[in-house]
Amino acid sequence: MPPPTVGDPWLAGRRFGVVIDAGSSGSRLQIYSWKDPRSIRIEKGSELAYSLPKVEKGTQHGEEWVKKVEPGISSFADNPEGVAGHLAPLLSHAMQQVPPSLQPQTPLFLLATAGMRLLTPGKQAEVLEQACQFLKLHSHFKIDEPSEKGPCGTSVRIITGEEEGLFGWIAVNYLTDGFTGYNQGGTTYGFLDMGGASTQIAFEPSPEHQGDAKNLINVRLRLLGGNEIQHSVFVTTWLGYGTNQARERYVGKAIVNHEAARKEGRVPDEDIVLDPCLPKGLELTERPVHSTITGLHVSKVHTLVGTGSFEQCMHETVKLLNKDAPCPDTPCLMNGVYVPPINFSVSHFIGISEYWYSSEHIFGLGGAYDVVQYERAASEFCSRDWQGLLKQHEELSAQHRLGGDGEVLKDGKVVGAGKWNPKIELSRLEMQCFKAAWVVNVLHEGIGLPRIVDPGGNVSHGADEVIEAAEKKGLGRPRFQSLDSVGDIAISWTLGKMVLEASKEVPAPSRGYRPIVDPIDDIPNIENAPFQPIRPPFLSIQGLEERISPHLPYSLTRSSLGFSPVLLFFYLSVVCLAIIAYPVRRQLRVLFLRSVRSVTSRCDEQDLRIEEGNRQFGSRPPSPTSAGGKFWPSAFRGLFMSSRPKPVPHPLNLNNIDYSSQTGAQEPRVRTPTRSSTMPTVGASSTQYSRSPSPMPGYINDENGFGPLLSSRSRNGSHMNLSNLAPRSAALSRANSMMHVTDKPPHQDE
Repeated sequence: MPPPTVGDPWLAGRRFGVVIDAGSSGSRLQIYSWKDPRSIRIEKGSELAYSLPKVEKGTQHGEEWVKKVEPGISSFADNPEGVAGHLAPLLSHAMQQVPPSLQPQTPLFLLATAGMRLLTPGKQAEVLEQACQFLKLHSHFKIDEPSEKGPCGTSVRIITGEEEGLFGWIAVNYLTDGFTGYNQGGTTYGFLDMGGASTQIAFEPSPEHQGDAKNLINVRLRLLGGNEIQHSVFVTTWLGYGTNQARERYVGKAIVNHEAARKEGRVPDEDIVLDPCLPKGLELTERPVHSTITGLHVSKVHTLVGTGSFEQCMHETVKLLNKDAPCPDTPCLMNGVYVPPINFSVSHFIGISEYWYSSEHIFGLGGAYDVVQYERAASEFCSRDWQGLLKQHEELSAQHRLGGDGEVLKDGKVVGAGKWNPKIELSRLEMQCFKAAWVVNVLHEGIGLPRIVDPGGNVSHGADEVIEAAEKKGLGRPRFQSLDSVGDIAISWTLGKMVLEASKEVPAPSRGYRPIVDPIDDIPNIENAPFQPIRPPFLSIQGLEERISPHLPYSLTRSSLGFSPVLLFFYLSVVCLAIIAYPVRRQLRVLFLRSVRSVTSRCDEQDLRIEEGNRQFGSRPPSPTSAGGKFWPSAFRGLFMSSRPKPVPHPLNLNNIDYSSQTGAQEPRVRTPTRSSTMPTVGASSTQYSRSPSPMPGYINDENGFGPLLSSRSRNGSHMNLSNLAPRSAALSRANSMMHVTDKPPHQDE
């Protein structure tokens, strides 16, 4: 649909924001909108004054607010020029949805995530540079100028996993009304996100742990009334703890264990590994990606055969949490990573991405989490025969069924979960057993979420019943629930970023208030922060600072001095060069022009010599002024000599003239020509400049035939008669004047 017109009431006072989530598998464009906070009339003490700007979809109707293209932007690492074609449909779509008059004030962000983090800094810089240039040249959206943060400032950059967690935390609490100005002591939701490569956690420690918690990030937001709210949030990332990489680590460990048992004779001597994390009867060929042991059999392709035991799968995957890793800064959760104590009776969590997919897409158990019901559904699914699952998938796809809630009822009780959306891919069915076990282990054994078990067994709890049961127990909200959206707004870190941008536009009550910035820009001492922003080494002045600053002592860094010593030194160097170059600017100009003319003249002269020499003598005579083609040293000498007093010319030494003739006539020829700054013209007659003053360059034509020249022709084409020469204070001119030589050689005793 076309963008709304100016007269549309929905458009009145509306602001827009565009963000491109450049992920590993694709780039997703999302358009958001909100009412301009400056145009909203806020009554003092009203409820509206204690709320954040309402961020909505950026289109009034339909789903045009989002568009996705594949593959991921990181796939252009070896072909950065292809980024333009990748982003073109996204940019075109945004320009169609956002009114042209509002585009110059609409911020556009391209924020890259996991895929781009895996590239080398040089590749990152090339891809981001191409993306920045394309977005700037082909749109009128608001994009930052170059800075130390990137070629387009903060508009085009790579965000860390921790930043993803912080933006996701903002999105979750915004949608669940976790931010209010009425009660600053109120609790907020914790945020859990699990992708294919990593998993993140972000939460606000409870008041009793706030003082002892370390590495907290300050998140500031401004409410519509002008008041500022602040939250101290802990966020961290576990790389390799996403479902895909966890599976790769699991396969590698399973093959290593199989080969060890094979060597001891405890298993058959074959490349078949029994896998409890696959549905019964499913066979997959796998090659270990993560393995600390190398060997002939370990590196081979093995066949994994599913045995379908969810309980055994949980037992095997819990080892991947690496709970026994050294913990240098207690307390730690998984892999020796510090996490402040979590009081689950106060802190309640919402999980997105894989927490939602593994619960809802197959089991239909998204929402309030019940571990008993979840494990029962997972155990039922894993134990099913793969051929039966495959047949059911084919039947559902053929019937185009949308699927139910995933529950199989018998006599009013849930006895299983077996109806799923036919759009589910086979890869999800293959990995569902493993992913379900991994999610449960991360939640309970990794993060420490308590298992709530009723004596009655929780046999028929739906999502609403779990919430009701939890309230009856005095627990309030469920301690964990998986969500994909709230209302019609999807939970995404991009939403959190836009909430932050809308909050920045709220006018401050007075000039004394600091502007609202991204949480990572609010860290006072970023060098000692638990995570560092990703800054590829761009080919710019700011990139120079990024490359040099890490090698400087802390006392010479921007954080310590308040300014950049690297940039200061760079600018001072430029000023010094300008001061040095100004007095000799004319000499530099003359040198440049002389260099261009000399190179052009020498090329023309050599072409003429080759042509005439081949015609007259069959070879080219050497040029006495070319000095073997070494022009540049003499040119640079001219630059420095031009600022000194001219040296006294030396008299022409006629003993240097050789009387051997190449043509049979006794004509003088210069053995070693001398080049100096001036050349007196004795008995010379000035003529117009001629491109061909003689039949052959380097020789003269007189009544006795051809004779060698003392030097190559000059720009003014002057001729000199040597019969009138006497010893004098003169040297050959840099102009290399043309000279006539008489037929009488000087006496030998001269």
